[in-house]
Amino acid sequence: MHNILITGGSGLIGQRITGLLEKKGYEVAWLSRSSQSGRKTFLWDIERQQLDPEAMEWADAVIHLAGAGVAEKRWTPERKKLILESRTKSTQLLFSALETAENRPSTFISASAVGFYGFDTGTALVDEGSPAGSDFLAEVVLAWENEVKNIESLHLRTVIFRTGIVLDADGGALDEMLKPPVAAPLGSGDQWMSWIHLDDLARMYAYALEKTTLQGIFNAVGPNPATNQQLTREAARAKGKPFVNIGVPGFVLRLVLGEMAAMVLGGNRVSSQKIQKAGFQFEFEELPAALKNIYHR
Repeated sequence: MHNILITGGSGLIGQRITGLLEKKGYEVAWLSRSSQSGRKTFLWDIERQQLDPEAMEWADAVIHLAGAGVAEKRWTPERKKLILESRTKSTQLLFSALETAENRPSTFISASAVGFYGFDTGTALVDEGSPAGSDFLAEVVLAWENEVKNIESLHLRTVIFRTGIVLDADGGALDEMLKPPVAAPLGSGDQWMSWIHLDDLARMYAYALEKTTLQGIFNAVGPNPATNQQLTREAARAKGKPFVNIGVPGFVLRLVLGEMAAMVLGGNRVSSQKIQKAGFQFEFEELPAALKNIYHR
């Protein structure tokens, strides 16, 4: 397995996976709507359901990360439609391309999200066998995973990573949490946040490529979830920002964020046991060490 095709390669996670795989000697190409300078690129158009057929002939494995950001804009009906269809239609297009390829890849690895379990599962430790939630994001993730399961029916080795809160200095949750001059918890601060260091997430994808017996659904979260209050306090300390333990009231977040506020006021305590039992070893198991690495490299 040498040629790896990535959708969503220009995003935070895609770039880190690309860099890691290239260091390991893989050749990486991106599926993109336009040519990328200095990057091997195959073109696709999700709306028109068009994809360069050479992409699947070239690839030994596909890593599927593409999808509109869930926290970037307020959830208008149009935005919710885009969040759903950017995942389902892109996966349908990949299925069609794989189905017709003469020499199709052997492995398909897809992103997913711990949003599968619902906005708020309280203090219960949820695992891959826990039921799906019934809110908007849970419905999106369930529809997304069902499209990936169609790809599994083509007899490709298929892996799905339900990803938690990805920690990195250059984007994602930490960037948003520490934007205000003073860091503070959201709501009660007691809600659980299942986090993973971006480097561990990239290593997990590489592990899935290389461990050819790995198959199925896995939670891509670290072994030690933290509450929102703990994560905010530790992140502020690591970055050298002031922290006040006075939560931003839920009604304020609902006024500002609308329906999306439920995503930050709720939380999930998610188990990483399945991927660990499959042999994956985390480099960053504890939150202080992960944050120290992120802010003091």
